Amino acid sequence: MEEKQASFTTSGFKELYPYQEEAIEQIFSELDKSPKKADILFQLPTGGGKTVIFSEISRKFIELRGKKVVILTHRVELLVQTTKALKAAGVKSKIIDRDVKELHDRDEYDCFVAMVETLNNRLNENENYLADIGLVIVDEAHYNSFRKLFKFFEKANMLGVTATPLSSNRNLPLNENYGHLIVGHSIADLIKDGYLSNAVTYTYNVNLRSLKVGPDGDYTVGSLDRLYSLYTMQDRLLSAYQERAQGKKTLVFNSGIATSVRVYELFKNAGYKVKHLDSTFSAGDRRETLEWFRNTPDAILTSVGILTTGFDEPSVEAIIINRATRSLTLYHQMIGRGSRITETKSKFVIIDLGNNVQRLGLWQDYINWADIFKYPEKYFEQIHERDSGLMADYNYERPPSLIEKFSANTEEDDFDMKETIRHLQSRGQKPKKAIDISIENHTTQIAKNAEDYYDGLELVELLEEEIEYRCRVYCNSLHSATESYCQWLIDTYTRKLKSRIRQEMM
Repeated sequence: MEEKQASFTTSGFKELYPYQEEAIEQIFSELDKSPKKADILFQLPTGGGKTVIFSEISRKFIELRGKKVVILTHRVELLVQTTKALKAAGVKSKIIDRDVKELHDRDEYDCFVAMVETLNNRLNENENYLADIGLVIVDEAHYNSFRKLFKFFEKANMLGVTATPLSSNRNLPLNENYGHLIVGHSIADLIKDGYLSNAVTYTYNVNLRSLKVGPDGDYTVGSLDRLYSLYTMQDRLLSAYQERAQGKKTLVFNSGIATSVRVYELFKNAGYKVKHLDSTFSAGDRRETLEWFRNTPDAILTSVGILTTGFDEPSVEAIIINRATRSLTLYHQMIGRGSRITETKSKFVIIDLGNNVQRLGLWQDYINWADIFKYPEKYFEQIHERDSGLMADYNYERPPSLIEKFSANTEEDDFDMKETIRHLQSRGQKPKKAIDISIENHTTQIAKNAEDYYDGLELVELLEEEIEYRCRVYCNSLHSATESYCQWLIDTYTRKLKSRIRQEMM
């Protein structure tokens, strides 16, 4: 499929796509009908060109209204990206960063691009730091760090732009600050019209029962790191890549640095071209790593958080989500890194290793953004219910690589913890007996497949995910079991299993 290339007018300004022009008309129509000021939120999928759109809006607003514009960003990468787009639109702008203390040349510019924290410091020191501002544009408006600045622009029009009009903080909904939502073209429409690549998604069922939800409503980094460091999860990742993405330029998104480093070592030891990147890298190291990724065929880049916004590499052919998330915003940001269409790429691959598709839907699926914007709490409850269902319905399956480790097949291979508990209960026996039966089952399997005691201990370590699954199935049958009890049971089970292996094989 041929890439949609932007063209330029005779005046040198970038010519917009039809859907972008339509969005600009809708936004100005809403600005015009507001007697005093408008508070608008504009939604458009990642890759749809939000920066190009609000740069053109800035140019037109300055020209038509004769007032200045401020554009707020939260990342350095977005700061640079925005100033380039403004220049292409013919807007002379000034960056307000930590080195700009005073604005002696304020009158020479009609547009200012600022990092949120920097501008907040300047305005707290001097409320008149900026003057005659008619429009404030908030990039990535779903982040709540911008709210602290709104009090300084109470008379200015507000335009928030985002791919996902859902607040990053459940307790601070976007409809408290924006009165009207304008929904742009959908992902499906942009794919159909040739502006975005289509995605082929592959899902792998994962046991997420051990994950904990933090105060922000998403899974904690600690619980994710612990789960995704398991042998079975590492093996599942490598197998999925080899099966679905081998030979493609690939981004791997992880929850924490520990997991990303493990992923780097996993692929490196397997002989693949791979690098790791996280927020602790210096600006120079970050540039060097991204340059390597850009210029290396079949490269794999494993990262944490840093590439979800402000990063654009059209040659990306595969996205691996090596984490679970409840955040629709993060989900779309990660996938969006692969959605750019080129002359040689009309499709890209998504590998989901966190049950995210079942929880949040396919990337291309229709989403009723108006409903989510108006009733965000209802949406969060739906995600919670869907997630609870996924946890309850999960059935562990031993991965192929682990099956090979237990090649001496026995009748014990078909052990079913849920069925064992049901059988005991039907006979009036205590479910706790299922734990002893399970330990004996694992002991028999290991004894038949291990050469010696130390080999048996290695097999116990490889069964960590399976052990946790069985223990959590038992905990769920109790209904009142606490997380601390479940963790204690998992540790106790492992200790008893190692003791039984010692008795059998020493």
